[in-house]
Amino acid sequence: MTEQRNTPETDPTASRTEPPAAPGTRRPGGRTARTRAAVRDAVLTGLAEHGYPGLTVEYVAEHSGVHKTTLYRRWGNLEGLVADALDLAGEDSWAPPDTGSLEGDLRALARLTAASFEDPVAAAAPTAFIAAAFQSERAAEALRAFYTERFARCEAVVARAVARRELDRCTDSGALVRAVVSPLFLGLFITREPVGSELADRSAAAALAAARAGVFNTPKESA
Repeated sequence: MTEQRNTPETDPTASRTEPPAAPGTRRPGGRTARTRAAVRDAVLTGLAEHGYPGLTVEYVAEHSGVHKTTLYRRWGNLEGLVADALDLAGEDSWAPPDTGSLEGDLRALARLTAASFEDPVAAAAPTAFIAAAFQSERAAEALRAFYTERFARCEAVVARAVARRELDRCTDSGALVRAVVSPLFLGLFITREPVGSELADRSAAAALAAARAGVFNTPKESA
């Protein structure tokens, strides 16, 4: 078991005057940020090792060094821990590929998605998050928020394509990106088929053809 130090973060008897906040509603710094990161890492490790059904608050406490009482006070329950871990995972600096062309951007995005699930060890945690979303509405909400934010970042792909006059300015970037990755997710999580660069390229090409045909265009604003 990880040794627990007697600090305000790990000692349930330490005095705290601040009220608890909903997971993910604060972006604290210093020791509080380190505590949140340690808890996130423990949740990710537990999901990868045991999946959502086998993850417990006791496991997170042992592997994070944060007392169980503190976990319940701050995160409420296991669902809160999982939701906040996913929320924290969305605070990275990820940006969609910029290859200089829409075709290249979509192909690179599809290949990146496929490659991220090729290593079973690396894919264990995100796969467990998706599985958790089928068993916990709280986790499902967090997963939706995570991908909504990811798709929002991909607006840059369409903005660049519009600037290069490759796409209509009314193209729905979220719909386009979903069309790119949906066949990959179908193979990964529904049919359990191998997903590689060939399928990634085909998915990107199909989405590109649909985008050029105006399939993802939203109604034009009236002048």
